Amino acid sequence: MADFRSSVIIAKPLDEVFAYMLDLDNIHEIMPIVVKREKLTEGTITKGTMLKETRRVRASDITSTIEVLEYEENRRFTTKSDSNGLIVEYKYDFYEISEGTQVELEATVKTTGLRMKLTKPFLVKMMKHEDGNQLLNLKDMLEGNHPIEEAEEEKQGEELTEPADEHKKD
Repeated sequence: MADFRSSVIIAKPLDEVFAYMLDLDNIHEIMPIVVKREKLTEGTITKGTMLKETRRVRASDITSTIEVLEYEENRRFTTKSDSNGLIVEYKYDFYEISEGTQVELEATVKTTGLRMKLTKPFLVKMMKHEDGNQLLNLKDMLEGNHPIEEAEEEKQGEELTEPADEHKKD
């Protein structure tokens, strides 16, 4: 049973969305907390590919190994990471639809050891907070929407425009 799910429709062709998602150079745009992801195995990404991922969490770098458990080009891929008894599986499904591509994420969090099992609800909440928006980030990057940048530009524009002083004394 999934611990959290996400779904998004992206107005781009399926093969473009799938390729962008698998391009290791795009990982920080999709999951900003991930500062680096690199392949440990040779060849293209496929079932059995091993990756090394570094995340910045509260000013600390946490490294984990990720294995691609399932891979069907332009259809599905599943990854599994294991970091100190925290095992996270992300299953991504891609569907071609009339509006473009629908991407679905199903995340499952497993724990080993008593301490990890006791903190699982907190860990799931943290993972959902850290990675729950990755499909929205993917959509924003592919469709050219950059809400963070746009909000900053809007704020800067507001700062440059001085508010009218309605209570001026003559």
